[in-house]
Amino acid sequence: RIWRGGTNRGCIEAPHLYKKNGYYYVDKTELIEQVIEEGCEVTLFTRPRRFGKSMAANMLAAYYGSSEDTSALFASLEISQCAGYRDHLNQYDVIYLDIQWCMMDAGSAEQTVSYLNYHVIEELKEIYPQILLDGIRTAYGAMSCINAQTGVKFIVIIDEWDVLIREEAANEAVLQDYINFLRGMFKGSE
Repeated sequence: RIWRGGTNRGCIEAPHLYKKNGYYYVDKTELIEQVIEEGCEVTLFTRPRRFGKSMAANMLAAYYGSSEDTSALFASLEISQCAGYRDHLNQYDVIYLDIQWCMMDAGSAEQTVSYLNYHVIEELKEIYPQILLDGIRTAYGAMSCINAQTGVKFIVIIDEWDVLIREEAANEAVLQDYINFLRGMFKGSE
């Protein structure tokens, strides 16, 4: 979903390792610096299960997302020492999708891409009511239309991006639909 805040302030307050309210936090904001320095249009994070990919996705959404000022959350962390730290902080509309949850909410693997497109477009209509998105059937089509009319660039973060590929490997129709969705989301620079 488009990032509207909801950061866990208890887990992003101090550098290195600390324990608060029963949670440990290790400063992993160097990852943000790596993403900034590499400047790639598409970055894929692969790690074994339980190695913090979702935490990294949430951290990136909190850093880039423009709907909430998260500067205080990152001020004492390693990323705040990066030369370009403020250049990207809270500067983008972030579309955050958790494919595992979307697949469950959609009711079936076959309905997942339709579900994703519909809900992203509906949320974009709420955020950009001045832009006519009627007749647009894909999330990437809506993002492209918004970009063309406003210059707004989006950061798209997809957590559990491979769930459909893992769980529906034998379902050619689902795989093709999802691959086309991913292709559309990442084909351009808007």
